[in-house]
Amino acid sequence: MPSNFDALPLADRYAILKAEAEALAKQIDALKAEIKATGLEIVEGDNVVIKVCLSERSTLDTASVKKILTPDQVAACSKVSLVETLRIQPRVSMAA
Repeated sequence: MPSNFDALPLADRYAILKAEAEALAKQIDALKAEIKATGLEIVEGDNVVIKVCLSERSTLDTASVKKILTPDQVAACSKVSLVETLRIQPRVSMAA
């Protein structure tokens, strides 16, 4: 992170931190895989203990539901919501 980070424009600070977070997420995913690959239920460190827990999750197969229900029934059960997304684009120089 640049030493003048707090002085950078808001958009630049966001992009820098987002890139760092994505890199950290990849490292975390690799460590998760390594922990799971041990086959242990408990992995101990000097400062923490990690428990590998198994849980069951139920999901709804919407493709199957859409085959069973009519389009009107699907529409009656559907919700529409607005989602805000931030997209990062490099600034294009206007130099000729």
